[in-house]
Amino acid sequence: MNFDQFLRLLPKVNNLPLPGQTAQFEMAPMERVKELSAIDIEKYNPRQAAVLALFYPNVDGITHFVLMLRKTYKGVHSNQVGFPGGKIEDDDKNLQHTALRETEEEIGVAQDNIQVVRPMTNIYIPPSNFWVQSYMAYINDVPTFIPQESEVELLIEVPPTEFMHPDAVIQKTLSTSYATNINVPAFQLQAQVVWGATAMILSEIKALLY
Repeated sequence: MNFDQFLRLLPKVNNLPLPGQTAQFEMAPMERVKELSAIDIEKYNPRQAAVLALFYPNVDGITHFVLMLRKTYKGVHSNQVGFPGGKIEDDDKNLQHTALRETEEEIGVAQDNIQVVRPMTNIYIPPSNFWVQSYMAYINDVPTFIPQESEVELLIEVPPTEFMHPDAVIQKTLSTSYATNINVPAFQLQAQVVWGATAMILSEIKALLY
């Protein structure tokens, strides 16, 4: 999909009702679906965070979005693929500001160049106790990424046509810091396995683009 085509889609994307948990749960492990359907999230006093799904043209004018492989560290999201983003800070005006600030810090794209299309359905992540608000956004020009060395192991540039292809959805058995040998639905994108909350957010974006 060339970037001009993508831009022409955005007014329609912005006016559609969000697919919500119905789309998100298509890429969630069954254990997570049961957990999210049964718990009262507010009683856990979840922390607030925000991430950005950033779309842009590459040098050939083909639409891409960017993911990042996080560094290995002591934490539940160590060495996982995700969107740029992070927890809200005291100086942030709101969660959209959080997503924009974190994107600039982590991948070097200036906030002033980013056009936010819309917020997506927020998602709760039990292992880290975060409510995560995601945003769909774009920039008009080919970005020059500057990965934050302390946070980013690898940047992963993905054309939407790749993640929207049926063959991109796989089943994977994984062990994490909080579970062993769990079977999860995932996207295989640019030879990386994308699962968990990131895959659930992508599933809602995929439903909107369809």
